[in-house]
Amino acid sequence: MPMLAELVDAVVGADTHRDTHELEIAHPTGAPIAVCSIGNDTRGYARAVAWIGEQAPGPRVVVAVEGTRSYGAGLARALTEAGLTVIECEQPSRTERRGRGKSDSIDAHLAVRWALELDAERLPTPRADGDREALRTLLCARDELTTTGTGQTNRLKALLRDGDDTDRALARGKLSDTDLNTLARRRQPREATRAQAVRHGELRRLAVALREQRRELKTNRALLAAIVGDLAPGLTDHKGIGPICAAQVIVSFSHPGRCRSEAAFAA
Repeated sequence: MPMLAELVDAVVGADTHRDTHELEIAHPTGAPIAVCSIGNDTRGYARAVAWIGEQAPGPRVVVAVEGTRSYGAGLARALTEAGLTVIECEQPSRTERRGRGKSDSIDAHLAVRWALELDAERLPTPRADGDREALRTLLCARDELTTTGTGQTNRLKALLRDGDDTDRALARGKLSDTDLNTLARRRQPREATRAQAVRHGELRRLAVALREQRRELKTNRALLAAIVGDLAPGLTDHKGIGPICAAQVIVSFSHPGRCRSEAAFAA
């Protein structure tokens, strides 16, 4: 199988950050041609496209961008729209950095070297945008909602365990929607002490928050199901595959060529 270095005229390595990106363009041998610093904004992306066109010794150029779903997302999109081939670069390991130090220009050069050693038929293409990115956003939101809800549930049950027999019975079971509605409407007892008033207020606040969290999770699930139905009709008809599992499969797979083997897909 041919290596990428055998099929290109030049490779660009991009070390990306919040405010600026460092670029290096090099020959297929790895010998640097030029370096460039750009801002992480539309003007910087346009400068990068023009700079690559000026410096490249030929039309076959591949750009290895670090963080295509993080700081490098905007740059990766702009380069792709300009017709350049973009691949997703891994961050250099400690072994690769050993004896070289750490700087933006060094990391850009390491991105070039990393790309030149790739198999040309198994390039790590960035994850797809569009509906796939919408699914990823919804899954991230769902994870946050679930984590927050777990903490709120634990705090609510801890408060219930400090109450009377009725409250302690609630704490031992799974809180239903009816239970949350009851707690949210509970009135503060007359002549309550300060501690009792604070506990009552927290019980109501947590019950209302959990009730809203469950509504948001239902809305999130419905949105996931709608997008999954458009991208992969019939996928959720298989036993054991719901909209959440199906969405994660689509996000991980992204598009044909993204996962180069079953092991890569599993990872």
